[in-house]
Amino acid sequence: MATMLLEKSNLTNLELIARQVVEGFIIGLHKSPFHGFSVEFAEHRLYNQGDPLRHIDWRVYGRTDKLFVKRFEEETNLRCCLVMDTSSSMQYPQDEKKLSKLQFSGVAAASLLQLLKRQLDAASLVMFDDKVNYFSQCRSANSHYRMLTNELQNMINYTSEGKHTNTAAALHLVAEQMHRRSLVVIFSDMMDDTENVEDLFAALQHLRYNKHEVILFHVMDGSQEMNFEFENRPYEFVDMETGDRIKLQPHQIKETYVQRMKEFQIMVENRCHQYQVDRIPVDLTKPVDQVLHAFLMKRNKLM
Repeated sequence: MATMLLEKSNLTNLELIARQVVEGFIIGLHKSPFHGFSVEFAEHRLYNQGDPLRHIDWRVYGRTDKLFVKRFEEETNLRCCLVMDTSSSMQYPQDEKKLSKLQFSGVAAASLLQLLKRQLDAASLVMFDDKVNYFSQCRSANSHYRMLTNELQNMINYTSEGKHTNTAAALHLVAEQMHRRSLVVIFSDMMDDTENVEDLFAALQHLRYNKHEVILFHVMDGSQEMNFEFENRPYEFVDMETGDRIKLQPHQIKETYVQRMKEFQIMVENRCHQYQVDRIPVDLTKPVDQVLHAFLMKRNKLM
């Protein structure tokens, strides 16, 4: 499957980047088992003897020297709400070359908007930190998609200090405001205060109780946040939400840290499984295709 490596310096035109990501992803799907994603997305399958010749896409044949048949599917009425965690912890890592969790999530969300737009589906966008800062209506007009992409562009350029996370309040609001059954897609590192954990999972349960389907893209930096891969020298670690600081040598706590992080991941996975929420671990060090692939699989199940 085609992949596209993202660089921080290329984020000035999010809509163009999202189009390129999606187009590369679609090319990789031409031989995949995914069908039924309507005319503009999973629109081709390999030609089989006996298929009507009028359905052959001759332009694709000219480029690939292989016969593909257009698949004509009925338009769908999927409603999708993208929920973006914009708290300060999502701005890690603060690196000149690497994308932060917030920037990676913004590119992934913009790419999902491109998929939804091609499918003529309706989309909504929610952005929150310790409170909900943006909540759009759910529409399918091209002008609406441009507006949402512009909001994501502003989001990835956003910087903040000391912005805490209140995921539970945001998800409860989404559960109440999305009146029709929808697919709710959450981008978050799940770095909420420990005393709010039960409230967070109660909010996920609220979404499911209201008949919404839920995908949680659990966004983490695999090398540093998960595996604690730092040079063996003194560091000062700063909590981006509270400002708390601690000085230490990484090797002194690496084994304990990695074990605690694994336990945290398992806990989140088990609770999501309990409430029938699809949790997808997302690693910043891997291409954005990991998000598109998981979204497509979920969407095909719903359709």
